Amino acid sequence: MHIFLDKLTFYAYHGVGEQETIVGNTFYIDLRLKTDFSQAALTDDLKFTVSYADVYNVVKEEMDIPSKLLEHVSHRIAKRLFNEFPTIETITLKLSKQNPPMGAHIDSAGVEIEYER
Repeated sequence: MHIFLDKLTFYAYHGVGEQETIVGNTFYIDLRLKTDFSQAALTDDLKFTVSYADVYNVVKEEMDIPSKLLEHVSHRIAKRLFNEFPTIETITLKLSKQNPPMGAHIDSAGVEIEYER
């Protein structure tokens, strides 16, 4: 069982280059959260699942903190999600930066990581 959030979009100031930390860029996040929500399916009760609205708020708070590396941002997001939602077993997180400043015509570049509790 998985809960997913696709193509969350944020404007943030992550990057190694000074210009990236001043101008910012558009970032995308795809999340896949393995959790058992069978009780929620039976009872129609939110307390037996993970609220994707609450997950979004955690991700937004972490995206608002500037970092040099996307690897670091991803780690912070996963750590917070595990801490705040004890029923999450695994997290697959893809974080990408739109048109990164690297002298190439590219839609986006980033990291994809799977974390296990």
